Amino acid sequence: MESTAAAQGRLSVLAKQICPVSSGVQGLSLQGCSAGDSAAYERRNTADDDVVIVAALRTPLTKARRGGLKDTDAVDLLATVFKAVIDRTGVEPQAIGDIVIGSVLGPSSQRANECRIASFFAGIPETVPVRTVNRQCSSGLQAIADVAAAIRAGFYTVGLAGGVETMSLNPMAWEGGINSRIADFPGAQGCMLPMGVTSENVAAKFGVDRKTQDEFAVRSHRKAAAAKAAGKFKDEIVPVSTKVKDPKTGVETPVVVTEDDGVRGSTTVESLGSLKAVFKKNGTTTAGNSSQVTDGAAAVLMMTRAEARRRGLPILAIFRSFAAVGVDPSIMGIGPAVAIPEAVARAGLTLDDIDVYEINEAFASQASYSVAKLGIDESKVNPNGGAIALGHPLGATGARCTATLLSEMRRRGRAARFGVVSMCIGSGMGAAAVFEAGGEVDNVVTARPVAGQVCLSKDAVV
Repeated sequence: MESTAAAQGRLSVLAKQICPVSSGVQGLSLQGCSAGDSAAYERRNTADDDVVIVAALRTPLTKARRGGLKDTDAVDLLATVFKAVIDRTGVEPQAIGDIVIGSVLGPSSQRANECRIASFFAGIPETVPVRTVNRQCSSGLQAIADVAAAIRAGFYTVGLAGGVETMSLNPMAWEGGINSRIADFPGAQGCMLPMGVTSENVAAKFGVDRKTQDEFAVRSHRKAAAAKAAGKFKDEIVPVSTKVKDPKTGVETPVVVTEDDGVRGSTTVESLGSLKAVFKKNGTTTAGNSSQVTDGAAAVLMMTRAEARRRGLPILAIFRSFAAVGVDPSIMGIGPAVAIPEAVARAGLTLDDIDVYEINEAFASQASYSVAKLGIDESKVNPNGGAIALGHPLGATGARCTATLLSEMRRRGRAARFGVVSMCIGSGMGAAAVFEAGGEVDNVVTARPVAGQVCLSKDAVV
């Protein structure tokens, strides 16, 4: 039997291995973070069932009806990014448990068939199922969240998420009549407002003036132009081999589209100031401080950490949390200001822990309001420009923002541990997701050197 002194010594050593953690931070490592990065609290333990991203790619984003992808259908856009993520990772297509694609404007059943056809074009076998999801502007992010949830639930270990929009071929329109009972429900009436009108509502309600919006738009273009010139988008963009049809002659010319075509680095506050308001007389929302209608697609390959480790694939990020929230439809643009705190809290973080934000710039009014409302350092927001410069292909935006975010976080290394993707959603919602950089993980050490032998197990470090 151990002596009292020896037993007390043993308990003292063991007690040092267990330190209390703050309430509300369940599941965090008991070991202090020693990575020297931006995080202010302990790093989570790595877990084999973590949902991780191993590839996130997109097509170039081009102007609807005028850009290089105006004559490219959804099938070819999706097939291009599907094949690219498979080729880049070497994952055999039959290993994919499901494909979930966000899309907004395409006819529902037709778009679902187009996504299925695209999988065949990309060499994915018939055994792999496909479905679509539509949560308006957050559809691409919702697809990522759906795949993450399915992997976490154990339905499969490898999944492909993404989004596509061909706003050239499927312009925004309301089909059919409107239920007459909408007059009895003020909230429902807000669902029918044009998005530009909701932008004007945000500007009027929260005092976002025209100059603030134009200045925000100019910064978006300048940041995007600088990123493009520096080649920052090259790793995330997949060139698209397609054709462009001359609208007058009908002659088709083969092209390879390699770059975003909506960026205007020479944009100034003065040039934007000459534009007229589009949605309201004497309003503040113009074509220059709103997102561009755009064609494009993006895809994100996800799996469990154990699967990524088995395959020897680099982990770009860990999917940490997701939140979708509802807001007043008449000011739908405030969605990020509500969704971001919710998603960040679900990840056990605070806003100060986030190093990079990709907040979709549907309109400068709502994007600038959301940033100001949350008190976010603007240097953390859309460092490579946003939708005002790059474009907003509705169903693909969430996946596009994810590809851009993870590419930026990879470049920053330990200076960017956590990132957020967020957007407002037509009909009055907001969505946000939190990602953690995948390669920056502390080694978990539960043994500590101790002086002398105090009857610890043979596994202790002495």
